[in-house]
Amino acid sequence: MKIREHNINNSKIAELVSDEIVIRNSDDGLDLLGDLYYQGFDKIIIHEKNIVPAFFDLKNGMAGEILQKFSNYRVHLVIVGDFSKYTRKSICDFIYESNKGRQVNFVASLTDAIAIF
Repeated sequence: MKIREHNINNSKIAELVSDEIVIRNSDDGLDLLGDLYYQGFDKIIIHEKNIVPAFFDLKNGMAGEILQKFSNYRVHLVIVGDFSKYTRKSICDFIYESNKGRQVNFVASLTDAIAIF
């Protein structure tokens, strides 16, 4: 995993770049948050391909647990990917509601992610 740093409006933004899954479970998400927060990042961009698909199955609670920690630490998270493959009403509603706020957003491209900041 590589961290690409973006500096926008005097904010350090970490973009995770990897060809592998980085978040396999809740502990991975919490470790990632801690590591990046410790390095001074308060905004993080991660690509959907780097998150285990189970994250998007809301029944297991993984997404809720991870995203609650990001909210508690006030770390803005943007997940970049093609979310059209997720057709369950619960995840579609979750993405829609998340995108209304400023803490966790789901976008289609890196350009869209950077534009949020």
